Amino acid sequence: MDRLYSRFVRPGDLVFDIGAHVGDRIGAFSRLGCQVIAVEPQPPLVALLRRFYGRSAGVRIEPVAIAAAPGTIELLVNSANPTLTTASPAFVAAAGNAKGWRNERWEHRLRVPAVTLDQLIERYGQPSFLKLGVEGFEAEAIAGLSRRLQALSFEFTTIERGNASRCLARCCELGPYRFNAALGETHRLAFAEWVDAEAMARWLEALPDSANSGDIYARL
Repeated sequence: MDRLYSRFVRPGDLVFDIGAHVGDRIGAFSRLGCQVIAVEPQPPLVALLRRFYGRSAGVRIEPVAIAAAPGTIELLVNSANPTLTTASPAFVAAAGNAKGWRNERWEHRLRVPAVTLDQLIERYGQPSFLKLGVEGFEAEAIAGLSRRLQALSFEFTTIERGNASRCLARCCELGPYRFNAALGETHRLAFAEWVDAEAMARWLEALPDSANSGDIYARL
């Protein structure tokens, strides 16, 4: 993980970790000497992050969600597997029809405050890298970004590839990005050379359902 992220950041860089969950990416960015804005709306996970990183001068924890517009949004809470909590009903519906996901349950609802990526930038400055992993809500989150960033990543799942396609399209609206990807938690880029959005879209469409998930990387 450290080796992969060192391609995008240097010591002292500002990083946004959107969907910080239990903080593994915070750890990587911190080891690389970055200043981290960690965004996580789930109260139990916020408490965990504060326990791990609350005294770190290089980490700021924001207990909010990221959306296309400010206000409040409803989280669909997976109590048994909180890293799958989402604000996307479409993600939950897709999971209900997908092999390997049918035992997942989103039993609870929670209203949380939401801000946009633009608002986060106004508050903290423009990040050198944006990591976005919000369980099927990535396209809505990136819709609240109106400026190009040097580099970013967004999570994808094979049960809802349209979400990633919308993220690709939004990146292309923002700037002349090139793309790469890493499957699952391998932290290894799939392409020796960075590709355009059309090539990335074809790769994403051709993935077997068993690939499950990964991250698409974009850089100018």
